[in-house]
Amino acid sequence: MKLNDIKENEDFYYNEQGYKVFTEKFHLKRGYCCKSGCRHCPYGYDKKTDTFIKKSKN
Repeated sequence: MKLNDIKENEDFYYNEQGYKVFTEKFHLKRGYCCKSGCRHCPYGYDKKTDTFIKKSKN
């Protein structure tokens, strides 16, 4: 995926402080966890413990 291929409000949005926040959809398209503790990480990474928390599907 190229950085030019991302779309605002689909792959990211700007928070109140003006920072770009990537969505869960973007992370899934990228295909791996960067271990940065992203707000919408679909991989369940916990930056505090440096572990992956298995998310249950309800």
